[in-house]
Amino acid sequence: MKTNLEKLNVPYIDAIHGSNVDEIINKLEETGARRTIDSIGWKDEFPYHPLTTFSVAHSDESFYIDFFVRSNYLRAMNYETNSPVYEDSAVGFFLQPSPDSATYYSFMFNCIGTVSGEICREGEKPQQLPKEQLERITRFASCGTRPFRELEGLFTWNVVAELPLDIIGIKYEGRPIMMKGNFYKCASGTQQPHFLSWQPVKSEHPDFHRPEFFGDIELD
Repeated sequence: MKTNLEKLNVPYIDAIHGSNVDEIINKLEETGARRTIDSIGWKDEFPYHPLTTFSVAHSDESFYIDFFVRSNYLRAMNYETNSPVYEDSAVGFFLQPSPDSATYYSFMFNCIGTVSGEICREGEKPQQLPKEQLERITRFASCGTRPFRELEGLFTWNVVAELPLDIIGIKYEGRPIMMKGNFYKCASGTQQPHFLSWQPVKSEHPDFHRPEFFGDIELD
């Protein structure tokens, strides 16, 4: 389990918008930055620890991420944008576009690629991002797109997402961009609920909305 904050340098890649999923995965495998999501903040209550990794890179216009998961249970009940995908087998990331900003954005995806997103401001209740914005996020899910009830077994799956940078108010102009954020794996509605993060979250109860525990992220 991680104990120290770690900086994530997100490498630049040529635009691959419009590429098929295999090309994107291969590009991220070759040139992206890869990390594990293995910090368990609430191990006594939620000890289950599915293997989870992610690979990231960015282009002039987009942030690319490929989540890979190996787990014993698989659930995808939510199929509508901005539904509670965190109940399902889900992954996600929160990004704070500027280290000094009081605003950050949350994005969660279940294993069939359903997305939920919020804009969060210090001292205010998170607000859902509009459906039309979230549907601009291109998603590829190895489990397909049809919802299903919880399955038991050994499963490997991945979700690839392309997030347009303008959704989080960023314009890349060839110079490094400093950000903060964290990456997550959860499944609160399964038989083995769990809450994992890239950077440790030191709260009493599971709570991903804790920007004080975000790690440093730099778009190279």
